[in-house]
Amino acid sequence: MTTTKFSRQRESIKEYLATTKDHPTADMVYDHIRKVYPNISLGTVYRNLNFLLDQGSIIKISYGDGSDRFDGNVLPHYHFVCRQCSAVEDITLPSEAEEQFMNSAKENFNGSIESSSTYFYGICSKCLDKN
Repeated sequence: MTTTKFSRQRESIKEYLATTKDHPTADMVYDHIRKVYPNISLGTVYRNLNFLLDQGSIIKISYGDGSDRFDGNVLPHYHFVCRQCSAVEDITLPSEAEEQFMNSAKENFNGSIESSSTYFYGICSKCLDKN
C-alpha cells in the first residue's frame, strides 16, 4: 500500500473546489491558489488536480470546448453549459427523476452502468438578461 504525503497545496485546491460553484479551469484554480501559495507552479496544480481526480475527491467536466473544468461536488448531479459564455452551472433534479433516468438507462442497456454524465446546453440567465 502506498501512502501519499500530506500536501497543504493539494488540500487548499480541494477546499477551493469544494467551496466554489464556478467549475473552474486548471488556470482559474492556479490563479486562486497563487494568492495563498505565490510560488506554486501550474504543473503542481495540474499534478494535484490529477491526483484528486484519481482519488475520487473531485470530478472533471469535459463538454467539448477543450477546456476541462473541475468540480468538488462528487455527488450525482447534472450540469448546464451556456453556449454563449461557456459558464457551467449545477442542475439538481428531484431524486425520483434521477432514479427514473438511471433505471430507464439500465433497462435499455445490456451491461452494467456504474455512473453517468449528462450536460444540458442553452443560454444562461445572465446572457439572456444582456439581450
